[in-house]
Amino acid sequence: MQILAVLLSAALMWLAFPPVNWGIVVFVAPAPMLWAMRRVTTPREAGWLGFLFGFAFWGSMLWWIRILGFVAWLPLAVVMGLYTTGWALVMYFGRYWSMWRWWILAIGSWSFMEFFRARVPFGGFPWGAVGFPVGTLAWPRGSAQWIGATGWGVIVIAFAAALVTMFGRVSDRRPLELSLAVIVTFTFLGAIFSPDAAGHPVRVAVVQGDSPCPRLHCDNEKEIIYNNHLNLTATIPEGSVDLVVWGEDSFGGAFNPTFNGGVRRAMGPGEAARIGAYLMAGGTRPGEPGTFVNYNILFDPTGEVVGEYVKQHPVPFGEFVPFRRVLEFVPQLDQVPNDMLRGPGPVVFPIEIGDARGVLGSVISFEGAFARHARGEVKAGAQLLVVATNEGSFGHSPASDQLIGMVRMSAVSLGVDVVHVAVTGKSTLIRADGSIGKTTDLFVRDLLTGVVNLQDAPRTLYVVAGDWVQILAILAAAAVIVATLTGPTREFRIRPGDRR
Repeated sequence: MQILAVLLSAALMWLAFPPVNWGIVVFVAPAPMLWAMRRVTTPREAGWLGFLFGFAFWGSMLWWIRILGFVAWLPLAVVMGLYTTGWALVMYFGRYWSMWRWWILAIGSWSFMEFFRARVPFGGFPWGAVGFPVGTLAWPRGSAQWIGATGWGVIVIAFAAALVTMFGRVSDRRPLELSLAVIVTFTFLGAIFSPDAAGHPVRVAVVQGDSPCPRLHCDNEKEIIYNNHLNLTATIPEGSVDLVVWGEDSFGGAFNPTFNGGVRRAMGPGEAARIGAYLMAGGTRPGEPGTFVNYNILFDPTGEVVGEYVKQHPVPFGEFVPFRRVLEFVPQLDQVPNDMLRGPGPVVFPIEIGDARGVLGSVISFEGAFARHARGEVKAGAQLLVVATNEGSFGHSPASDQLIGMVRMSAVSLGVDVVHVAVTGKSTLIRADGSIGKTTDLFVRDLLTGVVNLQDAPRTLYVVAGDWVQILAILAAAAVIVATLTGPTREFRIRPGDRR
């Protein structure tokens, strides 16, 4: 019975994310698994069920990674299962606790697992965090400006665990009533005080040039991608936009504005100056031997280079290989011959749009999944964000939609509009309230225009305080664990039969 409950949770969680994207389901998805954790009898059973959930959920959610080979998908699914194994063992420790203490432990231990998973190892991997599907719900997501996606994750687990407290010989309605009250309160607050950047309008052209051979790296690929972007940009009428954006890897190799004067002149004096707009584009260049740099470069409306942002957070086994010498026996790692050099930190650019002044910030691809990187740009002064990505490696899959879902919650949390641009799609404009505009298709050449706004509203609480709700939940669970270990046992436990 417990196995079926865990698999049901994994299936419901999968439904909450793209490609299905039924965000509302996330509020009940963890409940069957939590019910099973209340009924385990041995650490081995708890660990096995925890691993089964993690492997089943993330293995199915990230199935698109198999296009890179099972050697990429399988280890990731296993590692995700190990995170939930650790969480399940903590829940085994508290399986006989009173309902209130078990409820707090469930919330805090899951919060710690997500906090840890988003940071360790190699900078973490936040895909599948339970707060992200709330972004599909217009009213609730507005409250992310105060609590972030992580805060909604705490509330989701609180509600799911509260449902479990209703099914047992000793039941308590108060956790459920409290959870519902919090959900209703934040839902209406999010609807009434929906975030709005509220600043000067910026006319944007998103250039999606596509690739002739995504993932295969054919002859002249860099040249063709660069020319696709340049040719699409050439169709933008003079004076029609204020900002032109190309995606990650829209130039590279010999076609690089850092080293190639012809490319620099074509992008800057040629197109940025012709249009009278800022032009931001992403690409790579060689670094020290065995390394490379992934960066965004910005031209001003006169065609001069303003500066560049260097990506800080490389993709493990995609942009660098940990323990490279130890893993030499894995032939697929030959596809990553060089390691990415990390950027020094957030970089923002002052811009002038008409008579208004603002600040532009950017992150690159994988970094867009981490609210802390986008938050760093906003704390550094950014009033408008660009998320530049490629997505060419993952075929016709939900990978792009999953990233957009995470970026959407960051936009709301930070109260900024976001330009999300991909070389092979999907590209879109995301408002500070989380609404998504017209979106391009995958693997098409397209030019998307629209209007976003600089942020003129006060900084959100999330910008100032970060993941404060998640941290409070972790501290509350830690306090309950300490109190349980040091206090009189009889005050905290229930009889084993009562949990059923």
